[in-house]
Amino acid sequence: MQIRRASHSDLEAITAIYNEVISNSDAIYRENAVPVSERIGWFEAKINDGFPVLVAVIADQIAGYGVYGNFRFGEGYNQTVEHSVHVRSDLRSQGIGKAILSELISIAISEGRHVMVAAIDSKNLGSITLHSKFGFTESARMPEVARKNGNLLTLVLMQKILNYE
Repeated sequence: MQIRRASHSDLEAITAIYNEVISNSDAIYRENAVPVSERIGWFEAKINDGFPVLVAVIADQIAGYGVYGNFRFGEGYNQTVEHSVHVRSDLRSQGIGKAILSELISIAISEGRHVMVAAIDSKNLGSITLHSKFGFTESARMPEVARKNGNLLTLVLMQKILNYE
């Protein structure tokens, strides 16, 4: 497996993974699939803002991707980032998400980021466990803050302090 920076040629595969997650889980609080053009705009905004978009590649196929960006608006939050990691459904539980998350953390540390945040659906115990293994701790549980397919969802915020001042 290789972890590398994503390029425009990866966006069709990234979009397919994103849409599969939307369709088959509550990991993304959206109900409708998105076109590649939406992901192109997302990708260009991340790159233009200086944020990493990574892909995991196995046998020349995109197996997963990870990204981080602004946590909240305002310069007071500049040293805090929120990340996302998604893996192709047929390749989950094989260490791909772990490898992507590890690389995102390394990049954030090298950039001098102070805190990394994960926003995880409360039923996604695999992701909560993975983040705990990386030293993330739960900092908030927000009951019923979203609705998807008629169901109220609870969001768990986890955070990891990367650099101590």
